[in-house]
Amino acid sequence: MTERRPDGRGPNLDDTAKQIIELLQDDGRLSYSAIAKKVGLSEAAVRHRVQKLIESGVMQVVAVTDPMQMGFARQAMIGIKVSGRVREVAAELAAMDKLDYIVITTGRFDILAELVAESDDELLEIVSEQISEIDRVVTTETFVYLRLEKQTYAWGVR
Repeated sequence: MTERRPDGRGPNLDDTAKQIIELLQDDGRLSYSAIAKKVGLSEAAVRHRVQKLIESGVMQVVAVTDPMQMGFARQAMIGIKVSGRVREVAAELAAMDKLDYIVITTGRFDILAELVAESDDELLEIVSEQISEIDRVVTTETFVYLRLEKQTYAWGVR
């Protein structure tokens, strides 16, 4: 990794950093020694580079699960319309532990928020008593997931 990209969209990653990311996107359990062999660095250098990528927020290495198979009753996307400062509302939503994914968007909704709930009652409480009570939230629309068909995070690097 070097300085920030000229367009301001994150750090300027060198080819080795990109190769490490792609390897971990393919298999997040790949050992440092296996990565080192593939990219031509020492195991210690790979360990250092991975740590820097994690610390800088470029990537995370996590176990991704299907919430329904893990025993959660509901997964949903909440479309949120806001009056006024969208970023402030998004920041309030991002501070809520039960929301896993917050994006500011264009179109019908200003913000999309994803959550995983243990029950319909928990989903109702989060939407009606937490999200809807935030100042400047005008309306919400809940899209309950029936089944997860595809979930991937291997979109590569640029």
